[in-house]
Amino acid sequence: MTTFPAGEQTHQAVLPQQPALESVRADTPGSRDETAHGHPATARGTGREHGRGETDRIGTGSRPRHAKRAATAAQAAENGSGDVPTQTPKYTGGSGASRVFVLSKDGRPLMPCHPARARELLRKRRAVVVRQTPFVIRLKDRTLAESAVDGLQLRIDPGSKGTGLALTDEKKETGGNGRVVAVRRGLFSIELQHRGDQIHHTMRQRAGYRHRRRSANCRYRAPRFHNRVAAKGWLPPSLRHRVDTTFSLANRLCRYVPVTEIHLERVAFDTHSLSAGHPLQGIEYAQGTLAGTTARAYLDAKWNSACAYCGATGVPLNIEHVRPRSRGGSNRISNLVLACVPCNQAKDNRSVESFLAHRPDRLAMVLDQLKAPLRDAAAMNATQAQLAEALEVLGRPLRAWPGHLTMSNRTATGLGKTHTLDALSAGHLDHEGGDAIVRFPEQVLVAKATGRGSHARTTPDRYGFPRLRRSRTKQHFGYVTGDLVRAIVPSGRWAGTWTGRISVRAMGQHSLTTSVGRFNVRHRNLRLLQRGDGYGYRTRPELIPPASPKNS
Repeated sequence: MTTFPAGEQTHQAVLPQQPALESVRADTPGSRDETAHGHPATARGTGREHGRGETDRIGTGSRPRHAKRAATAAQAAENGSGDVPTQTPKYTGGSGASRVFVLSKDGRPLMPCHPARARELLRKRRAVVVRQTPFVIRLKDRTLAESAVDGLQLRIDPGSKGTGLALTDEKKETGGNGRVVAVRRGLFSIELQHRGDQIHHTMRQRAGYRHRRRSANCRYRAPRFHNRVAAKGWLPPSLRHRVDTTFSLANRLCRYVPVTEIHLERVAFDTHSLSAGHPLQGIEYAQGTLAGTTARAYLDAKWNSACAYCGATGVPLNIEHVRPRSRGGSNRISNLVLACVPCNQAKDNRSVESFLAHRPDRLAMVLDQLKAPLRDAAAMNATQAQLAEALEVLGRPLRAWPGHLTMSNRTATGLGKTHTLDALSAGHLDHEGGDAIVRFPEQVLVAKATGRGSHARTTPDRYGFPRLRRSRTKQHFGYVTGDLVRAIVPSGRWAGTWTGRISVRAMGQHSLTTSVGRFNVRHRNLRLLQRGDGYGYRTRPELIPPASPKNS
């Protein structure tokens, strides 16, 4: 979890008033970052009053014996990552620390700063902590009118399982041949992990519960799907979730960072060509696998009217799903085979690998006909236009770029294949003219959508019958499920200090989820760091390329 130490008592209504970062000197004259202007530290109690959740640096002065060494390390880190202009006006390449978001005295976004500078501002009591993850501070002695804000670009690489977001700045510099080139620096990266598969599973489970109740307790009723007209722009909940969470995170970044442009990678997948395995032209789109025949006749000819699992002939054969529908299988013809009744009933909803584990020759024959699922491609095609319309509401210029341009930029720069690096590479770069990506954050903030709880009043068993009643009260002893807390366990197997998200219990024995496990802890041993916002946070290292073209 991307959190910082907390040490004082927490009231249930406010965030802890604690030191958020270690004290390290980071005054760097001449820096481009907004907060390095050499303003004197204000006296205690000056400036704007603290808002809810904001913390000060009271009682956390730095030790003199560490100050010089820390300042040297901070300066070396900044120069090594291209964060501070050197004697020459050029940027240096490589990876560097993720930036800290900075707000002005009146709560307006300023240019983000280096973490070392944020520690110095907090030590001098010139800033207070607004948010822990992502880390945001607010200056007490500067307004937006007194600051020089260049603006940043928000670049988004949408995906079916996850979406990459990168904050960048682009500057002009003069190359060795006298030409003016553009250099792009990545300042902050977020990987948003969607829970569309989980939503799809729960929706199918709910539909199964309803189907059982209606078939058991009501007379037969014909399906009513054809007389229900969906509203314009309607998307299934699993797809709507991808659009809403991406927009929500982009909107939050626009509140913390002076975003002036939004660059979106927008691609369209040709599912017909993907299914065929080669490019199609003209009439080929109308001549699919089942052109001029039926599914039954096609399967009879393909499997010689024999069971695909045991090879039995002359017996009744059923059309069988190789990948069961309950496991994400589709009705595509490549996912269908013929199976005799005993094999069909024995396989049930098991995977074909486990069912044919003792028949490797038959397993290889069945798997040879399977094709890659098109669920992710279809999801991207359905949400691209809706996501672009949602991002336009933010009021920033939106520019859409094709996917092949992103791949070209990433390949020319030598970056790896991740959502965040794809987002960093989105947009136009003239590689022949000398444009380049010279920096990317070494740590990526991973935000996993977890939701805000369930509306169900009971917890059902596997058959849909109520198993236990859920509490109608969400807050217990000042905590809500999803809150980010720090637990100080005095004794036992889990003795020590832990940070993670909690699931509250009415008895006060809350469940804490950490990176190494899950255990119960009493509410009196918890300290609140940040209220739950529907996301779980952690960090991962960025994929480091073998060599940077800027330094080669």
